[in-house]
Amino acid sequence: MTITNIDLCLRRVTVFPACLLVAGWLAAQTLPVKPAGESRLVTKSAQSGLAVEAATKPHDDTFVIGNDDVLAINVWKEPDISRTIPVRSDGRISLPLVGEVEAAGQTPAKLELQIASKLKNYIAEPEVTVIVQQINSQKFNVLGQVVRPGSYVITNSPTVLDAIAIAGGFRDFAKRKAIYVLRQNPDGSQTRLPFSYKEVIQGKNLAQNVKLQPRDTIVVP
Repeated sequence: MTITNIDLCLRRVTVFPACLLVAGWLAAQTLPVKPAGESRLVTKSAQSGLAVEAATKPHDDTFVIGNDDVLAINVWKEPDISRTIPVRSDGRISLPLVGEVEAAGQTPAKLELQIASKLKNYIAEPEVTVIVQQINSQKFNVLGQVVRPGSYVITNSPTVLDAIAIAGGFRDFAKRKAIYVLRQNPDGSQTRLPFSYKEVIQGKNLAQNVKLQPRDTIVVP
């Protein structure tokens, strides 16, 4: 190999890694950048010191807190105030420094603002989070000739047929063709919805097997 050829090979060996470095730098400059609207909230655990990533999500303003619901209330960097408490039968909750607060009838977002407003007298810029940990306020009733009449919490969108099964089924002399649902209207009146058990289990008139709403009462004569 001539001196010229050796010199050319050495140049190729030297230039090739440099080209790779330049190409890598250019690729890094063209990587997609996450838009500001997709930012995520990163907090730090006080106990473990590990970074915990959680997506920021808006509140569901359609849910209204009721009696017996269990609320997880967190005040940022204030563990003595943060706690999980049920809403009392009078619709109120009690927190240190805050005192008595009306929770029933409010959305979690509105309750956050109310608690934060009361804490401003003691904490600069308090950050409050309210999460409904357990829903116990949305109930339906089953009365009459069933094995276990009573009040039950609404879960998984139950129908009239589901409610009868939850209540243990019929007693011997239940009138299965004369069942009805009493539904509360916003104006305080009631609507009577007939339900024939025999028709529904035979696949007839299935529209009468309605999904239950809070405060519905199923009557089995």
